Amino acid sequence: MTQMAIDETRSMQLEPLLEPRSIAILGASANSASLGHVAVANLKDIGFPGSVYPVNPKYDEILGYRCYASVDELPEGVDLIAFFIGYSRILPEYEKVAAKGIGAAVIFDSGFAELGREGRVLQDRIVALSREAGVALCGPNCMGVLNPHGPSQAYLQPMTDPQALAGNVGIISQSGSVLIGMTVDVRRFAYSHVISSGNEAVINAAAYVEWLADDPKTGVIALFSESIHEPERFVAALDKAANAGKPVVVLKVGKSQRTCAAITTHTGGLAGESRVLSEVLRAHRAIEVNDLDEMTEVLAVCQGERLPRGRRHAVVTASGGQAELILDLAEEVGIQLDPLPQDLRQEIEHVVGPLMGDGNPVDAWGHGEFDVNFPHTFDVLGRSDHYDTISFVSEGMDGQPIDNVGRVKVYATLLADAAERCDKPVYYQSMRAGIFRTDHRDILSAAGVPIIGGTRQGLLAVDKVAAAMVGPLPPRNLDAPPLTSLSDLLCSGRTVLHEVDAKRILSEAGVAVVEERLVVTVEDAAVTARQIGYPVVLKVVADALAHKTEHGLVEIGLDDDHAVQAAWDALEQRLSKIEPRPEIAGIVVQRMVSGGIEAIAGIKRDPDFGLVMAVGPGGVLVDVLDQVALRPLPLRSGDAEAMIDDTMLGRLLDGARGQPGDREALVALLYALADFAYHESAEIAEIDLNPIIVSAPGVGCAAVDALIVALREG
Repeated sequence: MTQMAIDETRSMQLEPLLEPRSIAILGASANSASLGHVAVANLKDIGFPGSVYPVNPKYDEILGYRCYASVDELPEGVDLIAFFIGYSRILPEYEKVAAKGIGAAVIFDSGFAELGREGRVLQDRIVALSREAGVALCGPNCMGVLNPHGPSQAYLQPMTDPQALAGNVGIISQSGSVLIGMTVDVRRFAYSHVISSGNEAVINAAAYVEWLADDPKTGVIALFSESIHEPERFVAALDKAANAGKPVVVLKVGKSQRTCAAITTHTGGLAGESRVLSEVLRAHRAIEVNDLDEMTEVLAVCQGERLPRGRRHAVVTASGGQAELILDLAEEVGIQLDPLPQDLRQEIEHVVGPLMGDGNPVDAWGHGEFDVNFPHTFDVLGRSDHYDTISFVSEGMDGQPIDNVGRVKVYATLLADAAERCDKPVYYQSMRAGIFRTDHRDILSAAGVPIIGGTRQGLLAVDKVAAAMVGPLPPRNLDAPPLTSLSDLLCSGRTVLHEVDAKRILSEAGVAVVEERLVVTVEDAAVTARQIGYPVVLKVVADALAHKTEHGLVEIGLDDDHAVQAAWDALEQRLSKIEPRPEIAGIVVQRMVSGGIEAIAGIKRDPDFGLVMAVGPGGVLVDVLDQVALRPLPLRSGDAEAMIDDTMLGRLLDGARGQPGDREALVALLYALADFAYHESAEIAEIDLNPIIVSAPGVGCAAVDALIVALREG
């Protein structure tokens, strides 16, 4: 998409599509079996407050509405037109829509880009007309849009009860069937807008998220996506929603369909598209889920009066067995259930009696006086600064054949009352997903207490929301740009910078590198080695030799002049066997760094999201552990530290294998590398630093080898 096309799309207003004041139905019909008739009937049945304009030359009126013979005859200022005609008839009618100045359109039919070249040509023409005329097009190949609060709809399925469907979830899905599945159950949450985006030919998910972030009726945004368009706009929309306090829940499918292209550097091959997208979502405070079950529970969590602001969770049960199962599953998926502090334990036991285990989950059944024990436990946990959320586990289901009606209803009332006395989020949780009583829901929802389901799913949903909502987005970590421009080294058409030039420019940008000098004679090599201090390393330097060890062009551990001479001769001999012989810049004499912890850092260009940093254990551990943490650039404050701790590198720096490493120095190196790459992003395809030797705390670290690959045009 050209910049002009992007600007034209961004200037489109979505109000005519999502909050229309008038709707035209092209293909309206008096035949009650046709979709064009159902569309008109739907608007009448839901009490759409705006104007309805059926369009069909066969009729004078449909269901009491005047019917227009063609789009040309429609009055001025129509907000939205819905196309209930086949794809082969759409283009000439769309030309009339563009000329008429209609603000938005929905094309339901398929037969466009999803079907190949001919469909792509047709879709491209419609897209061009939309941009020229400013028509906000939903689809094609979609279900359309619903606004339960309007109420309004240009949707393939009837909205039979707008009031029941009205809620705070703005949902966007490229799949119509997913929307059907999500909207059949509104027991725990409902919708501000239902958007079936289809092919997203003109208006895509980024634009919808932007709009919903400003929509006062939307409190949480759900996205089911098959492809991310306009990545920069998409992440900006995520930031906008995060800063508005609106969680964005993303289920992305098709993540494994595309593999990364072959690349030159080592780090670049460690990350696939799905991992990059996951890190982008995390960096911009979106909540990634893996299936619709997870999405459902996360959306349920977001119905609370308060969102979690920390990840320290407390759970209250009426069963020791439940407590044990919850603890097992929580540890398995990484849910933080800290043991009860001694003062809290004593305060709870004073009323409840002895607690099992370390006290969290709290089996508060005690001597069976639940109407005393549970409120006391809720209040103690609610006052404590040690926990951020409280979940109460209880089972109940409409129509259950075994029931203690009084007790289970009291449970819900007790929790609702406790929530009013508590300033932290409180949840009512069942052990199995989808199991709850509607009378409980009514009591709890009035108190702002969400119902969550499933031992694993429910707690994980609370934790996912908490992880995304902890504090404001941290600032981007950007220092001043380096004085030396990478383009100065690339002006001669070089596409790869060998390690000497790469480390020189990185050093000027603040990246710590090993001491070294480039020489062209063995005599200079010996003199340089003595100046640097033995032992040293000799390496052949050439742009065309990205990985020298594969050709035996590295000699290490040289401790005197004789060893330097022998190594030089060996390197020359190996070079002579390479056909064609590469043009070399010389041989670098490098101080040999012994000991320390090896790390790797690299920059890779993702085809969608731009430059991404990879960090992990280096040297042979790269292949043995296959561990790397990713973050999109620019880094935010705290990202470098988090990447270190996301892999075994953090444990190594803490001394897991003996001597600890200089964590502070490595963090500084990573931020310097990230800043350099971000400032020079127009020139960079990849950067590889492997290994980085991290010495003892206070001693520092240094990149021993480096490579910069320029961005190739085309």
